[in-house]
Amino acid sequence: MNVEENITLPLSLDNRKIDQKRLKDLIQLLGLESRKTHLPNELSGGQQQRTSIGRAMITNPAIILADEPTGNLDSKSSDEIVELLKRSNRDYKQTIVMITHNMEIAKIADRIIKIEDGKIVREV
Repeated sequence: MNVEENITLPLSLDNRKIDQKRLKDLIQLLGLESRKTHLPNELSGGQQQRTSIGRAMITNPAIILADEPTGNLDSKSSDEIVELLKRSNRDYKQTIVMITHNMEIAKIADRIIKIEDGKIVREV
């Protein structure tokens, strides 16, 4: 599936109509306008990650769960993903719950909870 098809997959699986304006705006927000017809193997790791985030955002959820969203990305792509999540929180009022081992990324959060061995050990 290409970028557009990947992003709209949740809507297709739910037999929901695709809002073309919302899709266009989201692809622009993701910085994927020139890549929307490309397949995953034609995208960089950062572009693949932004496509995944777009798939999570297309249904306008109140909460986005992000497990290591910058895990295998270079620092430039990581910064882009973090900025995208911050914009999503600010512009769409979405709550972002992010799991990360990177304290620099964690520091941008409004709230940090440290977990060890499956237990909350403290709020930072």
